[in-house]
Amino acid sequence: MIQQIKWTDGDLKKFQQREISVKKADAQMECFEKGFPWLRIKSAASVENVIEQVGGADADYLVEQWNLYKGAEGHKITKFVPASGAASRMFKDLFAFLDSESDEPTTPFEQTFFSRIHDFAFFDALDDACLLCKGMGADTLMAEGRYKDVVACLLDADGLGYGQLPKGLLQFHAYEDCVRTPLEEHLTEAALYASSQGRADVHFTVSPEHKELFLDLIERKVPEYMERHKVQISVSLSEQKPSTDTIAATPDGQPFRLDNGEILFRPGGHGALIENLNDLESDIVFIKNIDNVVPDRLKADTVYWKQVIAGRLVSVQQQTFQYLEKLEKGECERAELEEINSFMRNTLKTEVPDTDEMTDKELAAVLLKKLNRPMRVCGVVRNQGEPGGGPFLVYGHDLSIQPQILESSQINPKDEEAKRMFAEGTHFNPVDLVCGIRDYKGRPFDLRKFVDPTTGFISHKSKDGRELLALELPGLWNGAMSDWNTLMVEVPIETFNPVKTVNDLLRPQHQP
Repeated sequence: MIQQIKWTDGDLKKFQQREISVKKADAQMECFEKGFPWLRIKSAASVENVIEQVGGADADYLVEQWNLYKGAEGHKITKFVPASGAASRMFKDLFAFLDSESDEPTTPFEQTFFSRIHDFAFFDALDDACLLCKGMGADTLMAEGRYKDVVACLLDADGLGYGQLPKGLLQFHAYEDCVRTPLEEHLTEAALYASSQGRADVHFTVSPEHKELFLDLIERKVPEYMERHKVQISVSLSEQKPSTDTIAATPDGQPFRLDNGEILFRPGGHGALIENLNDLESDIVFIKNIDNVVPDRLKADTVYWKQVIAGRLVSVQQQTFQYLEKLEKGECERAELEEINSFMRNTLKTEVPDTDEMTDKELAAVLLKKLNRPMRVCGVVRNQGEPGGGPFLVYGHDLSIQPQILESSQINPKDEEAKRMFAEGTHFNPVDLVCGIRDYKGRPFDLRKFVDPTTGFISHKSKDGRELLALELPGLWNGAMSDWNTLMVEVPIETFNPVKTVNDLLRPQHQP
């Protein structure tokens, strides 16, 4: 029996301010009571069943197809970079050091950080911050055993403030004449593979408190990169919409209220960004995490494989559009319908049950529905033990089977077979996507219609020492794209170089 929450006048006012309907609020509270169903997995995706391996002349052909596409008039291409997350998790080991009883670096992480401190691109800025805040440079402070002062100058607001800034604004890479932030590396990437007709569009999602800092860096740096790459670069920003916030709940499923009686709202996770993606007026969108960047000396692989997966997208999309035009006319013979069904099974890896028993009209309707969806190609890498979502074949609500990116939270922990398949997956998706978000008539899809709302999850958090339940929306590249046509292409591990901790910047891939 679902409880009916009695909302106060104050609650209703807050809903109105966030453009959240009462129906939506009730549905969120219902999720806490009912939970979410586990996904039913058919198998892990592998090179034997789903994942495409391309190379040599085939890969070069796809690069050529992409260059033909982006060279033609009338195609708008956007690079979409989620960049709202704070970098605080990068520095959790250093925050722990500040809170520890020891004044000397004792853990391997701390010792590596200090022994190689000169190898960080931000060292000169940190040294200046130490001089300004402590009256002496970083090396002098360390020589006097004042290691915590050095870390404080790195993390605290009166120093560099890296403990509060977003990753996109941190100094990641050192060059002979400059240092670069991830934002700048993404501008460079956009110019190299995502430009069309001499123009590159880049969109960053940012948090409200950091928006002015992003705007300042963009204003200072974009002219420099336009001159360097001879490309007009247009940068836009957006924030997660308040309407995508979710209501927190108490452990017994009631709205979590602050001391003043107001409901606590929380950001709904990166799945909220489907709204931001939906607002883009683009044909093709590249999606990549803010921290997965490398210096120029290693960009060749990234640029090449981004073009490969983009070429695969536009090639398959073109064939899909041709089939959709035939289906719309309603004149397909059975042989043509079988050809299209074979394309859906063998290329899109989507299988609908009992198509042999359908009439021509029924099969045509199914094919039209399944093909007329947003499309994405996911670059997947061999599993190296990094955390992230994995590619699988899953059953949909209509019992069709298709590729998906899953997170471990979507797997039933009591289902030993599902756990085994997830654990034995050979690949994972490092958020390397290229998406087609217009239909065969050139109209933008309403991406919100292709979200599976049953793929959210509930996590346990706390607020001011009180336990709470947090509702996470379906993730951007899993549940929010659940009903997309999905292809998977294996890309080299060299294209995946995330920075999850500050010491990751010491890896060879991030050094000059």
